[in-house]
Amino acid sequence: MPKFRFHKLAAIAVLIGFAAWMGTGEFSSVGSAADKSVTTDKSVTTDKHAAGKQVQADAGKPAQPEAGKPEAAKPNTAQAEPKAAPRTVAVVTPPRKTYARAIRISGLTEADKRAVLATRVAGVIEKLPVKQGDHVKTGDLVLMLAAEEKISMVDNAKQLVVQRKAEIDAAERLAKTGNLPKLQLDTARSNLTQAQSQLDTAQAELDRNEVKAPFDGVIDRIPVELGSSVMQGGEVATILKLDPVIARGEISERDLRYVKIGDEADVRLVNDQKVTGTVRYISRDASSQTRTFRVEVAIPNGDGSIPAGMTAEIALSAEPTNAVMLPRSVVTLGDKGDLGIRAVGKDDKVAFFPIDLVDDTPHGLVLGGIPEDARIIVAGQELVKEGDPVKPVEADQATISKLIGEATAGTQ
Repeated sequence: MPKFRFHKLAAIAVLIGFAAWMGTGEFSSVGSAADKSVTTDKSVTTDKHAAGKQVQADAGKPAQPEAGKPEAAKPNTAQAEPKAAPRTVAVVTPPRKTYARAIRISGLTEADKRAVLATRVAGVIEKLPVKQGDHVKTGDLVLMLAAEEKISMVDNAKQLVVQRKAEIDAAERLAKTGNLPKLQLDTARSNLTQAQSQLDTAQAELDRNEVKAPFDGVIDRIPVELGSSVMQGGEVATILKLDPVIARGEISERDLRYVKIGDEADVRLVNDQKVTGTVRYISRDASSQTRTFRVEVAIPNGDGSIPAGMTAEIALSAEPTNAVMLPRSVVTLGDKGDLGIRAVGKDDKVAFFPIDLVDDTPHGLVLGGIPEDARIIVAGQELVKEGDPVKPVEADQATISKLIGEATAGTQ
């Protein structure tokens, strides 16, 4: 019992102590006090840090003038900076001359006429009097097929014509004396006409066995041999007319206006042979693929030394124009991508002028479209642009010679 009473008393004491502690309310502030302390410390630190930043910011700002006092004058940095000196460029005023406009196009040579000869009937080749490379005249026999039966028919038709002529001569004599009725005379005349028609038919059949030259030229190819059999329409020879020989090329639609029929043209062949011809044809219908126009130049070729199919450069000469000659290095691109030159105006500022290419020679470019008083920049043109002020100086002879040397070397 005493033991049990002690436990009860202990439990009651603990319960009373717990109730007393609950009554104080301290259990709800165990962690809050610490949090408040930390929060307070952080707030103080933050305020100090913000205050420090404010001090630094105030220190970095210029001091504000007091009310009623004028602000101190600030230095003008833009006026203090010196202006850049104009760039120095070398210029020339080249002499102007009259140059013949040259339009160069690539092309090739071809025969004035070309024909592939073929048979009109089938048969065996009996005569082949020509060989490759032979020159023939119009109507010369190139090939003949065997035609014994047709030759016999022609001979018979000729004999019949002779007989009918003799009959009509006799009938006319008798008719004059009144011993032959007029009707029999008419019959004799009709018989002669019929015999002549039979001869023409037989001769035409014989001619179909022959192949003759349609024009003066040279036999370029014979794919058959004597004694071989050919079909109707079979190719037996190729004939070319090489006098004149034709240089053919394509001219651009931009240059078409400068060329006309009858103009003289210089032609340089791939073997460096140079000949002169005359423009004989300019197409009026542009190619749908290239928008260019066919041009033909006739070149005298009596000895046949210029073959067909050779590569050629055709230089067409148009009306002369006033232009200047300049090195290739002077040509540059404008703001819009146009080819042109840069020059210095009277106000010593850069100006751009589009060019008209008149000719391209080993010594330089012949250019039109440039004003007469233009001072053309030959050194430094790539370092300036339109409107820039520059300091122009006349190019010395050494600079000009160097530029011309570079241009000449570029064409070799």
